Amino acid sequence: MAFSRRLFLAFSLSTRAYKPRPRLSNSSSLCNYHNRNHLHTSLKRARLPSSATVKSASWMSFLGSLFGSSARAEDNSNNNSKTPKMSYPDQRSDEEWRAVLSPEQFRVIRQKGTEPAFTGEYDKHYPSTGVYNCAACDTPLYKADTKFKSGCGWPAYFDAIPGAVTRHVDRAFGMERTEIVCSQCGGHLGHVFKGEGFPTPTDERHCVNSVSLRFEASPDKETAKA
Repeated sequence: MAFSRRLFLAFSLSTRAYKPRPRLSNSSSLCNYHNRNHLHTSLKRARLPSSATVKSASWMSFLGSLFGSSARAEDNSNNNSKTPKMSYPDQRSDEEWRAVLSPEQFRVIRQKGTEPAFTGEYDKHYPSTGVYNCAACDTPLYKADTKFKSGCGWPAYFDAIPGAVTRHVDRAFGMERTEIVCSQCGGHLGHVFKGEGFPTPTDERHCVNSVSLRFEASPDKETAKA
């Protein structure tokens, strides 16, 4: 009986460490969801508290199997949902991209990664003129006057330069989102969300990684306003 109580207590404490992902239904929940270290944090942090003492090796194996299976399910979902390869004008190989991009740029742009929220160079960058180009191929993507404050931790634009951005359905991690990539090189930019209620002409938010962009000021070199 005592062993059964310890078993139940250990399982209860361990499962409290895992919090399921919220339903993404509005701008607030989307922002909060992105800011939690991008999809895997809760699983990586799920572990037995130091105060819990579990002496059964078979029980530990069960917990390892439980959380390991959940993590593998997330990884498999992501891998199986990657955008099918498409043909883009800029057809450089991975080796060629590695030669011109930083490791972080390659991770985000070529491997569809995400930079941590509120860390990007252009998150709080608000010039009145200028253009944001693709950091990989230098194609103009967004005009400065389409950028707005979303508070989500990544640069936000309500529209792209016509034809500069291509959209794909992204079904990774058990949800359906719209991925945006550079139409010239296929580099990953981020995702676009619609209907969040921001007071913009399109009611869209292009959530873009700063590392995927390079700002080009207008000829007058106007200083950006924070």
